[in-house]
Order: sequence, then structure tokens, then C-alpha cells
Amino acid sequence: MTDRFNLTGQAALITGGASGIGKAIAQAILEAGGKVWIGSRTAEKVETAVEELSESAGEDAVLGQSLDVTDDQSVEETTAKALESFGRIDILVNSAGIIIKKPTQELTLDEFNTVHESHVTGTLRCCKAVAAAMKEQGSGSIINIASISSFVDLVEVAAYASAKSAILGLTRSLANEWAKYGIRTNAIAPGFIPTDLNRKFLEGTERGRRILENTPMERFGTADEIAGAAVFLSSPAASFVNGHTLVVDGGYLACGIGDSFAPWARPDE
Repeated sequence: MTDRFNLTGQAALITGGASGIGKAIAQAILEAGGKVWIGSRTAEKVETAVEELSESAGEDAVLGQSLDVTDDQSVEETTAKALESFGRIDILVNSAGIIIKKPTQELTLDEFNTVHESHVTGTLRCCKAVAAAMKEQGSGSIINIASISSFVDLVEVAAYASAKSAILGLTRSLANEWAKYGIRTNAIAPGFIPTDLNRKFLEGTERGRRILENTPMERFGTADEIAGAAVFLSSPAASFVNGHTLVVDGGYLACGIGDSFAPWARPDE
């Protein structure tokens, strides 16, 4: 049974892999026997993440460099170095992205386009960069990170929600077009996972209270819980899963009217 989730001999390129969900996915792939190349905008964060992950996985299993998914040259250079180091890229995880929270009427078109460029165009740019190697191998697993906001509105994050909704369409298109080359393309839609990107909007806030009251499991998720889904989609266990978006949200989308309370709003019993 464990062989179905074994990633030994496989190499992954993870954008946004120096922190949060991306870093957790990198750790999980390493634990499953794979190797990872971490890309993130801040070189210092990449160095720290590589050093930390190498402590348990070994230096040869974890490499990385600064990566800007909005820049063609940066993506091409990173992909080339990952291929040179590992000889192949079996897994691409598109986890890089930014968020801007403000009333939509105050959102500038430049800000909207910046968010879209990071999430959507950046994801496509990375997918295209690894496609040639995956086609030559006759196999590959692409995992795009979508969001709960791909399905439901989160007020005042119109640019982010629009971009994450577009990720679903892109995932379906690549899944349909590239399956004939042995490439599977799927997405993960995390629920509410506090990270450096969004923690200030979730923990101890009115917004966070409302979220927890509509989450049947009555808590936020963790990056490790998203990482498990990524290992599954990367593994032989998911060999017939293609074009799917796996929602990992503690039941948020399933909740209509619930009876949960946020921990700080639970009535006296």
C-alpha cells in the first residue's frame, strides 16, 4: 500500500516553496522519497528553507534559488538549473502568489493585474517551462494551488478571487490538452490556512470568527494538511486523477446552516 504514495526517484519544482503551504509540500515530498527544488522571490528565504529541509533529507535532495514567476528569464533559468541538477522534473507545484485586500472600488487596475500576473500568468509560465521535459519523459504531475475563493466570495479580495477562479479553468485546459503526453494536471483548493500571507486577516479577527462558525471542523487548517493532498496527487495512487480540483477545507463548502461557534465566541454551557 505504501508504494502507492512512494515518490522515490521523482524530482519536484515548487514555486513559493520557501514558506507556508509551498514549504510544507516540499517537506512532504521529501518524506515520501522525492527530491525538491525550491523557488521563491527572496533569496534569503530560499537559503533558509533549503538549510532547514536539508537537515532531515540531505543536501543533495533539496536545492533552490530565487525565482520570480512573473519573469520569463527567471522561470527559464530556474527550470534549466533544476533539470541540470536532478536530470528530470516529475512534479511541478505552483504555489507562488500574492494577495491584496481592499474594497474593490479602491483597487487599481495595476494592482488587479499584478495579482493576476502572479497567480495565473505565473502559473502558466511555469507549466510551459516544464512541459517539454515532462513530454520527453512521457510523464508528469502538475499541481496548481487554487483557493476556497475559487468557489465562494471572500469580501474585498476581488483580484485574488478572480485569479484563483481562473486557476481552475487553466487546470482543466492543461489536463485536457496534455494528458496525451502522460502529464496529469490537477489543483488543490485550500480552505482557510493561516500563513504569513493571510494570518493577519484570520486569527483573532471578526472575519476569522465568521469563518470558523461556518467550518464544521471548527478550526483553521494547517499547511501540513494541504501537503498530504499534494503527495497524493503526485503519487501513483492518483494515476487516473486528471483535471480535478481537490478541496481541503474542513467542510466549509459543505456547510449551509451549522451549529458551530468560533472558540472565542462559544456560548456558556
